[in-house]
Amino acid sequence: MIRRFCQVDVFGDGGITGNPLAVVLDGDGLDDQAMQAFAAWTNLSETTFLLPPTHPEADYRVRIFTTGGELPFAGHPTLGSAHAWLEGGGGVPLSANEVVQECGVGLVRLRRDGGRLAFAAPPRRRSGPLDEAHLAIAEAALGTPRTDWVDHEWGDNGPPWMMIELENADAVRRAWVDRTQLGRHDALGLVGRGHDPYAYEVRGVLADMEDPVTGSLNAAVAQWLRAREAVPTTYVVTQGSQVGRHGEVFVDDDGDTIWIGGRTLTVIRGEVDL
Repeated sequence: MIRRFCQVDVFGDGGITGNPLAVVLDGDGLDDQAMQAFAAWTNLSETTFLLPPTHPEADYRVRIFTTGGELPFAGHPTLGSAHAWLEGGGGVPLSANEVVQECGVGLVRLRRDGGRLAFAAPPRRRSGPLDEAHLAIAEAALGTPRTDWVDHEWGDNGPPWMMIELENADAVRRAWVDRTQLGRHDALGLVGRGHDPYAYEVRGVLADMEDPVTGSLNAAVAQWLRAREAVPTTYVVTQGSQVGRHGEVFVDDDGDTIWIGGRTLTVIRGEVDL
């Protein structure tokens, strides 16, 4: 069956410098095996499939697949999928002010923020300091003792991010992560105070890859930093320097919600036979 398809650059700096996302706009009728097989074929960090919503308050439903499995939530797929849904011709939100996405973690709100899209950071499913077992994993992967870290915290909002704050952005960039020390389900997030105009530099590392720009990690980092009053209500983060990208993540805490925003740009439009 011929289905509409696009690839979207998410969290770029205005060019094609962010995280690419593959989107199948007509995902209805595809089974889990077909979705997983296509996601593996695209070989991108995530591929999404847009479906009719099952919740009355949702505008659309999305399923998010990595090359190896399904995620209940991820940030750049959320922004990229909303962009594709709005641009694809059928996207008329139920609300004039927000788009509501249905995914594995439930309903996620999005808003237009100038020329960008932003999603409401979902609550973390796990927070607090890392346990001893995961501290040992992170310590082995970084090759530096935890006494050299500034702080650590769980940021599990779908992906189970082990967040480690290092001294500064330079330390984040210098860090050589031994991915062989990470298990299949481990996710390591590095953060360090940045250089103007960026409040922080971020890296997201998994066992099989380093992610160019990571919305879920930046959402968890924002909740962590705001709770510690380490950042202002509005700030910008950069990510991707170590994989040849230049991502920009815009964070805004309006007092009720932390919004994670970025630019979205359709780079490829076409059809796929699935």
